[in-house]
Amino acid sequence: MSEGTIEKRLAAVSGGRATARREGARISVILDVTGLDATARDALADQVRAAALAEPGIAEARVAMTSERVGRRLIAVASGKGGVGKSTVAANLAVALAKGGRTVGLVDADIYGPSQPTLMGVEGSKPQARDKTMIPVATPHGVPILSMGQLVAPGQAIAWRGPMAASALGQLIEGDWGAADTLVVDMPPGTGDVQLTMIQKYKPAGAVIVSTPQDLALIDARRAIDLFAKAGVPVIGLVENMAGYACPHCGEVSDPFGQGGAEAAAAELGVPFLGRVPLAMAIRAASDAGTPPAAGNAPEAAAFGEIAGKVAAWLTAGR
Repeated sequence: MSEGTIEKRLAAVSGGRATARREGARISVILDVTGLDATARDALADQVRAAALAEPGIAEARVAMTSERVGRRLIAVASGKGGVGKSTVAANLAVALAKGGRTVGLVDADIYGPSQPTLMGVEGSKPQARDKTMIPVATPHGVPILSMGQLVAPGQAIAWRGPMAASALGQLIEGDWGAADTLVVDMPPGTGDVQLTMIQKYKPAGAVIVSTPQDLALIDARRAIDLFAKAGVPVIGLVENMAGYACPHCGEVSDPFGQGGAEAAAAELGVPFLGRVPLAMAIRAASDAGTPPAAGNAPEAAAFGEIAGKVAAWLTAGR
């Protein structure tokens, strides 16, 4: 069979990704695996190799994989302090963006308090590695993740100084994210070493700031906004979390943490207000169970869908 015929056959098997050159009984194949994750790359390479060896007169098939760097945008989800539900917002934002059609990965950069494996339903999972690069763990919600929580024993304290934490962040962000066009990065609370490394080395496309309506939380949220502003990272907007509690018995809504504080702060600071997430038992229960509300159709999903829609519009606008 001619070389041209073999190349056409391999191109058909690979979806146009393979080119081939035959030298006697040996065939060398260049396979473009841009945008494929590790599993898909290996499967395609095996299919192409098998198809090449099936050709008459071919005794050896070599497959070399090449890939162009996929341009992806990082969205930092941050807060000035802990306890405001930042990780829950990050997980649901990632899931809602994926439901909206984006190819999303989730980086749990909260090095000292990783919670995303629990929130995403993959607690106890361990990422594999290839050539010292970690391969993100698939989740039931269509968003692969990497987290320090997957690398240490449950309950083990991570007592690292800044340089070690910054190095860990690099390993997570530089994982094999395949076709992901967007990485949602769940940042640690505050404005320390990990935040500085993230900004200086990986420069997020934008930041989403999470706060409760409480005045004390908003003071720290302003600090987080100031950090990103000084570093030239656009603030996509502010999310008001734990905003209003509806009594399950009478339906009356109360505001344990105040009302409208984040929206007022956003207007004062000149940043967009992305929306409110209620203080709801269903969100807490679903998060503990590893089923982010944004993955379903419960009423709680609407708030996250609205926020994700605004973030997606911001990304589409190419800001």
